[in-house]
Amino acid sequence: MKRSAAVILLALGVWGFIAYWTSTNDCDRKVTALNNPMKAIVQCEYGGPDVLKLEEVEKPVPNDNQVLIKVRAASLNFIDAGIMRGPIPLRLMGTGLRKPTKTMLGQDVAGQVEAVGKNVTQFKPGDEVFGLARHSLAEYVCARERALVIKPANVKFEQAACGGIAALTALQGLRTGKIQPGQKVLINGASGGVGTFAVQIAKSLGAEVTAVCSTNKVDLVRSIGADHVIDYTKEDFTKSEQRYDMIYDNVGNHSRAERSRILTSNGICVLAGIGSAGVREGQLSRIGGNFTAFLASRSSRQKFQMYRTKVKQEDLAVLRDLLATGNVTPVIDRTYKLSETAEAMRYLEQGHARGKVVITVQQDEQVSLSQ
Repeated sequence: MKRSAAVILLALGVWGFIAYWTSTNDCDRKVTALNNPMKAIVQCEYGGPDVLKLEEVEKPVPNDNQVLIKVRAASLNFIDAGIMRGPIPLRLMGTGLRKPTKTMLGQDVAGQVEAVGKNVTQFKPGDEVFGLARHSLAEYVCARERALVIKPANVKFEQAACGGIAALTALQGLRTGKIQPGQKVLINGASGGVGTFAVQIAKSLGAEVTAVCSTNKVDLVRSIGADHVIDYTKEDFTKSEQRYDMIYDNVGNHSRAERSRILTSNGICVLAGIGSAGVREGQLSRIGGNFTAFLASRSSRQKFQMYRTKVKQEDLAVLRDLLATGNVTPVIDRTYKLSETAEAMRYLEQGHARGKVVITVQQDEQVSLSQ
């Protein structure tokens, strides 16, 4: 047994060594003249915002099932900061051990259709769309047909660009909690990108919403419809006498027992996040605490539910309708140019953003490219 274990460990060590040193990306290859260049944010190494450079790359070509989008705006998400820094768990999941295998960032997009693949039936050139597209921090990006919907005419591109990952995370999380009209819902972490969507979507679904945020964001969450606001710097919501049918927890900074105390007997705590973007002390313990709470609640009437955000066109359509009717209005904290993406990421990682951080893309913008 000891010999077998030693052989396995040796094999894993050799594999890890080879995988690490053979991990590479396009930045290591000699670049020939570009046939159809465009500007994009490129990341050749893992690290902080300074690794993000504005460079010229080849304009993408859509396959038979894709749509080519002329990007007008994109927004930053928690996952973008994670991919940029490359924590070990993400690297082991395939982002690249030594260097990122994919050198472009971005998930959310809003823009105009430039071209479509031969199998695409829902969109045509000129359509204004929003949704999800990998590598959207660029002048052009290709997206799957089913990851897009038509942008409402009364919604700006900057607003529509917010209706991707964060909005889907909020919508699908509230559904995971089986939200019903008239329920009392508490949203912990109500002022960030996901939280501001969760407050508004929960209100649109008929819930009575209590929002938890810091002092300087109380007015913001009230303005987007929260019925009650708790300033966590002055009050611990887990010590309240109020009971909630659902806790939508974006932060995970309380124990299972503390959260159980304010749930109804059949209440559900939706485990949506571990706090703001960027590296924070205690994040690993929050992940562990949430996972433990999830497992422990399997035999309890009160449930702690984990979930994974999925790209569903039908859910994007729901969000489109909420945006069009004004029941949901994306909260935009700051807007940056594509050339200022590193600065935007630096701000996002500070953890104080009120709503979303948006990147606008102007194809005719004259900028100095990083070499």
